[in-house]
Amino acid sequence: MNFKLCNRCVFAVFSCQNNDGKKKAGWCSCCWFTYLFAVFLLILAWIYMCGAAFNDRDDFNWKAFQIINHWINWFMVALIISLVLVVYAFLLLIFAVLLVLLKEPLVMHCMHKVLITLALLISVSGIVAVYLGWFEELKTVSMFLQVTSPILHIIGSVVVCLCSLFVFQQFFMAKSKVSKVFIMLTYLIIVAAVFLSPCYLEFLEISSPCLQENIPKKPALIGHRGLPMLAPENTMMSFKKSMNCGVVAFETDVLISTDGVPFLMHDDKSLKRTTNVDQKEKESSCFTWEDLQTLNAGAWFVERDPFYTVSSLSEADKTEAKNQSIPKLTELLDLANQHNISVIFDIKNMCACHPYYKNYTTQIVETINNSGIREELVWWLPSKNRSMVKKKAPGFKQVYGTEDEMKNDSGSRLNKKYSSLDSKEIMNYTQKNVSVNLYVVNEIWLFSMVWCMGATSVTTNACHLFQDMEKPYIFHMAPKWYRIIWISVDCVLLLLILGFFFLQRHLNHKSKGQDCNQNGYRLSSLDEEDSVL
Repeated sequence: MNFKLCNRCVFAVFSCQNNDGKKKAGWCSCCWFTYLFAVFLLILAWIYMCGAAFNDRDDFNWKAFQIINHWINWFMVALIISLVLVVYAFLLLIFAVLLVLLKEPLVMHCMHKVLITLALLISVSGIVAVYLGWFEELKTVSMFLQVTSPILHIIGSVVVCLCSLFVFQQFFMAKSKVSKVFIMLTYLIIVAAVFLSPCYLEFLEISSPCLQENIPKKPALIGHRGLPMLAPENTMMSFKKSMNCGVVAFETDVLISTDGVPFLMHDDKSLKRTTNVDQKEKESSCFTWEDLQTLNAGAWFVERDPFYTVSSLSEADKTEAKNQSIPKLTELLDLANQHNISVIFDIKNMCACHPYYKNYTTQIVETINNSGIREELVWWLPSKNRSMVKKKAPGFKQVYGTEDEMKNDSGSRLNKKYSSLDSKEIMNYTQKNVSVNLYVVNEIWLFSMVWCMGATSVTTNACHLFQDMEKPYIFHMAPKWYRIIWISVDCVLLLLILGFFFLQRHLNHKSKGQDCNQNGYRLSSLDEEDSVL
């Protein structure tokens, strides 16, 4: 009774009707099952891409803000919708497999067909959008694949092993030899592809850089706009918070007010995102310092909670964050000089009508020199007017954004996005005594990876997550031991697959024997009735 009730419930969920009047499962049902499985894999691939891109979610939201001019965590919205879809498709797939195991017809309701097609369209649209509008993020996906490939291999092998129960059932149920050959050949190809994946991934150089004997020195930490996960970005509170992580440098962005005061601000087109400004039409550099002092630069952080970390702050920290103002560049220089911490910054764009448009570099260099900070603590990154800067402040450490500029200037410090260099390139630079800083690294898996790659330092929003790490938190072992592990796992799972095959064959023979006995009993009953008549 309970078995029949369970049977009816599964059928009702999948088909939105009871199974009193069963429809026969035909080729159409098989097509819909294949379609459902393909859509599930596609959504899973999209979720995987989102997981890889999670490190750069702030960049995604920033691009959306520039277009819409309204700050919402669009990345999290897209991720939540995608997670709902993948859970829905997974549950639907489980019900479909149960129906097959229960030997019930696969009659998918039209509502499920529509929703699955919608999930397909959303996933395809997301993948195409990333390819066309955020192409550089595909490199991050490739890096994520390198890190997760050992785990994916084990998970994939276990899944393929468990699927053998379903595959072998269909194999023994198939009536024609052609069907049997097709089922078994397809499955064996999939088994070979999954079990041997470490071989061709290694051949394609898609393997974790942590599969090596010795791990390089841990990268130094640079606070990206301070510690923006625990305080409003580019405020003195944020930079002071980052000091607790042991950062070697503060990274920031500099603009100049109309009366010549350099101040810290990332957004050059508008102050709307990080202040309470009500003049939306003015660019960030088109204010006097007196006007800028009247603005609140921290309340937005507590209200919007951009990194979902405000709940972890104390009431004192929340109050301090709410009362932050836009700091001068000199305030940061004084803090850095006092604690022997370096400063690296970008100079943001200013409108052509700005009073200091033609000589803004000179104004910033003079401000730095007049602040009293030791020149060796200033890491000069902007490439424009670099020759002039070297003359006015020969003690500045020159940092380069491109390899060509560094080579032409005989430099020894390179600042690149984390996905623009591979392990071999970083190793070549470090062997030539070139310091390599990678930005912006926010996730533990990515920090572990660039650690294994040999980066000298990283710019990060999350120095509090990395400060106590003593080793990379991903697979770290010698390549020979990894080969031993994956070969051993494959051998064990192959034995299990063989065991499932013989088990299913035994059950199939037993089922046929019972059918024969029942048919024999029916025939003998009929003979007895005939003799009586």
